[in-house]
Amino acid sequence: MKRVLVIDDERNLCLIVKACLECLANWEVLTSQSGSEGLLLAQTKTPNAILLDVLMPEMDGLSLLGKLQSHPITQEIPVILLTARVHKFELDEYAQLNIAGIVTKPFDPLNLAKQVAQLLGWLT
Repeated sequence: MKRVLVIDDERNLCLIVKACLECLANWEVLTSQSGSEGLLLAQTKTPNAILLDVLMPEMDGLSLLGKLQSHPITQEIPVILLTARVHKFELDEYAQLNIAGIVTKPFDPLNLAKQVAQLLGWLT
């Protein structure tokens, strides 16, 4: 079974993503509403992938991405950015990052598991 970690400061969004991925893809989904907690979960629960919000208080998603990619335990975990920020200059910035892809908010809940699986190269 695949294990996915969702890191987003919006509690309701975490619950929606969790429900979508658990019900439609039968994946185990862990959630975190802060960057520091998300980093700890990534290091201790070894998810197969991370869905990471870009805009969060305390530690933004891009700062957290840097920490994940520099830590030996988490550096190989594929990360998908979960963001509403998809202007051209932001997409250009994201293209320079070592990420598996981007899921834009708002997303189609019924299509989310398929979209994530395609970005990660997983069969659904």
